[in-house]
Amino acid sequence: MTTSAAVIDDAASSVSKKTTLVVAAEGAGSKRAKAEQLGIRLTTPDAFATLVADLLN
Repeated sequence: MTTSAAVIDDAASSVSKKTTLVVAAEGAGSKRAKAEQLGIRLTTPDAFATLVADLLN
């Protein structure tokens, strides 16, 4: 399994206090709002792609 596959396998359909990171663009809606409310780290899709690329290199 590649790193990117592991990320996809661990993805959740909801945000809870167990969530550690939410990847969401501006205006992403309720999941982004829930993450902000819970103080969960947010990142943009571009920043997440860079993070994963850096880990693979």
